[in-house]
Amino acid sequence: MAESNLQAWEKVLEYASIPLHGTMSRKIRKGVKLQINEGTIYEDAVLFISDLFLRVTCEEDGVSVNTYYDMKAVSSIRTYSSKE
Repeated sequence: MAESNLQAWEKVLEYASIPLHGTMSRKIRKGVKLQINEGTIYEDAVLFISDLFLRVTCEEDGVSVNTYYDMKAVSSIRTYSSKE
């Protein structure tokens, strides 16, 4: 994957999230939903962004679920938010 593509995805993910204090992770902004590769729509999830993978951590039925995406395989990122 070209370095510019990786930088573009990182910028999109940074826009959609805020840093979690004391960690390298980021939380999806309140009122924003995130969809990777036309898949699951995440809300209130925590992201860990690296140049190799993206980890999305969310809670389902009281269980913490981690989903990993190969950054080279990310073909689209969609954000949803309220119209202001």
